[in-house]
Amino acid sequence: MILDEIIAKTKEDLEKRKAEYSEEWLGRSLAFNPYPPRDVKKILASTEKDPYKIIAEVKKASPSKGVIRADFDPIKIAQEYELGGANALSILTEPHYFQGDIEYLTQIRRYVPMPLLRKDFIVDKYQLLEALVYGADFVLLIAKALSKKELKELLEYTWHLGMEALIEIHDKEDLIKAIFAGGNIIGINHRNLQTFEMDMSLCHKLIPMIPNGKIIVAESGINNHEQVVELNKIGVDAFLIGEHFMRQDSISDEVKKIKGM
Repeated sequence: MILDEIIAKTKEDLEKRKAEYSEEWLGRSLAFNPYPPRDVKKILASTEKDPYKIIAEVKKASPSKGVIRADFDPIKIAQEYELGGANALSILTEPHYFQGDIEYLTQIRRYVPMPLLRKDFIVDKYQLLEALVYGADFVLLIAKALSKKELKELLEYTWHLGMEALIEIHDKEDLIKAIFAGGNIIGINHRNLQTFEMDMSLCHKLIPMIPNGKIIVAESGINNHEQVVELNKIGVDAFLIGEHFMRQDSISDEVKKIKGM
């Protein structure tokens, strides 16, 4: 299964990074951190003035599609997203399967004022420290990749560091983990990370089970304004969109089109 393969490679990389820079060293470096995390809950919650919040993704490749954007310039793409009116950015930092880089967080934060999500396969507190040091405001925690106990511990450490987490779910079992952990932001991924199959009805199935007061994010397979309007009506606050934007000639124009601007 591809998710298990990615997690195994992530853990292998982690051991190398820990040997180079210890957790203690990373922690000490936070004393000089110029990037305190911002309040993403306020930014991602749907409002009357801005009902369709967009988390726009800086994404070069994926395991299922290969290279999505050959002329990949992360800073330029981030600036295009800002011009289009995106509310936050999702930055792929996984290097092997998505051709991401954690350095993109720092590079983009220098030039673009929007909150940044570290989108990676997080299985260790060390990665949360890294996210903060490199400039992330919130992180992705994938329920499918973690036990209930692991998810809760990583979420609590995320809060301890002053960041927030987008907890990604794909089914009822994942949702139970997210509720147990106490997550504030729940992302419903229409794509099954094991098979890459899509189920665009997932939000309709899972949202009725989500407690009130949570920020709900729809992920994967969103490519038009009509979808956004429909999903917002049933409770979705924000929309994480990557591949669709990456394939556009004018990214900023497409963001405006999706938002209905």
